[in-house]
Amino acid sequence: MKVLAIFCLICFAFTFFIVTTGAAPEPVLDTSGQKLITGVKYYILPVTRGKGGGLTVASTSANNDTCPLFVVQEKLEVLKGTPVTFTPYNAKTGLILTSTDLNIRSYVTSSTCAKPPVWKLLKVLTGVWFLSTGGIEGNPGIDTIVNWFKIEKAEKDYVLSFCPSVCKCQTLCRELGIYVDDDGYKHLSLSDKVPSFRIMFKRA
Repeated sequence: MKVLAIFCLICFAFTFFIVTTGAAPEPVLDTSGQKLITGVKYYILPVTRGKGGGLTVASTSANNDTCPLFVVQEKLEVLKGTPVTFTPYNAKTGLILTSTDLNIRSYVTSSTCAKPPVWKLLKVLTGVWFLSTGGIEGNPGIDTIVNWFKIEKAEKDYVLSFCPSVCKCQTLCRELGIYVDDDGYKHLSLSDKVPSFRIMFKRA
């Protein structure tokens, strides 16, 4: 019920747009033109240069505890971030497709946080939902709805979105962007206050 309540808040807190590309799902490609594969590690890198590096997970000064870790952009462009794997709700094909529900797991080399490094949506500020660790892989449905994300095509680039369709319930969608907090951390987040964050994938 707690997860459902959070999702209801999300639905009514924003004026969302529904991601409706109209195109059939297609394989997601990495920077070398190869198809993304389930279980293979990739860096998520920004398309725009000069504004920071890849996505990683880290404890922030706004978080008094060691858990959860938040999904943030590296401040230095030369840093590629933390590798991730993608697991679609139906991983039998082995390929990662656009517009398909999937879990994202970061591969953290050292951390005092014992929560699973699976991404989920976590409400932190009024009008802004940060992404953090502590999610659950698999078991698609209303109880795990905050753990599911999608990769969408954005012209020649890609974006991540929160647009779950893993249950028979009406869902609204928003592409994810970068929200800079008061301490300068660049959070991957869901908010109508930030533009979409265009990304690319590099095999780790």
